[in-house]
Amino acid sequence: MTTLPTPYAPTHTTYRADDDTLRMPLPTTAPAHRNTGHNFDHNLDYGVHNLGYADHADDTAERHPARPALDATKLWTGGLATAAVAALVGLVGTLVIRVLFEYAPVGTAAAHAFSTTNAGLLCLFAGVAALVATGVAHLLIVSTPDPLSYLGWIIGLSTAAAVVLPLLGGVPMAAAIAIAVVNLVIGLAIGSLVIGTAMAARRPATR
Repeated sequence: MTTLPTPYAPTHTTYRADDDTLRMPLPTTAPAHRNTGHNFDHNLDYGVHNLGYADHADDTAERHPARPALDATKLWTGGLATAAVAALVGLVGTLVIRVLFEYAPVGTAAAHAFSTTNAGLLCLFAGVAALVATGVAHLLIVSTPDPLSYLGWIIGLSTAAAVVLPLLGGVPMAAAIAIAVVNLVIGLAIGSLVIGTAMAARRPATR
């Protein structure tokens, strides 16, 4: 039987309870924002830039390694101790030579070269030389790439000059040789102690 629609009949689709499947309208969602290639390229460029900056920093650190720090207190206390040792070396050396000259026929001129005044001056010069070597070590450590090598050369050449100079003076040959030997021992003592102190006063650098 066919029924005519009435003015109050619903126009939307109705569902009956005896339907096998109850169909509900699917929720509609806004389309997700599509990521264009611009953001991806921007992030990629930013990451490459940061990577390049890190590589540049590593290369700079390798080309310019951090310089070891200096413990100036330890260096100068060691320098004062070295000065005391050098002065004592000079004192002991002059005493030994004076005893030898008492029994060796070297003459009064050679014996006079090791008088009390001259022995005191030699001890004073030895102490001053040790302090000067400490100052040179301090300067080299803070300013040169390989300070201990330069320091060794400077002390070695200075010691050689101190050994040769007495032989060129007007003192008797026996006294000149004795002074050269004492200067050599003083130079060796100063060189070994100052270089050892400089090595101990250098601390590894922290980045």
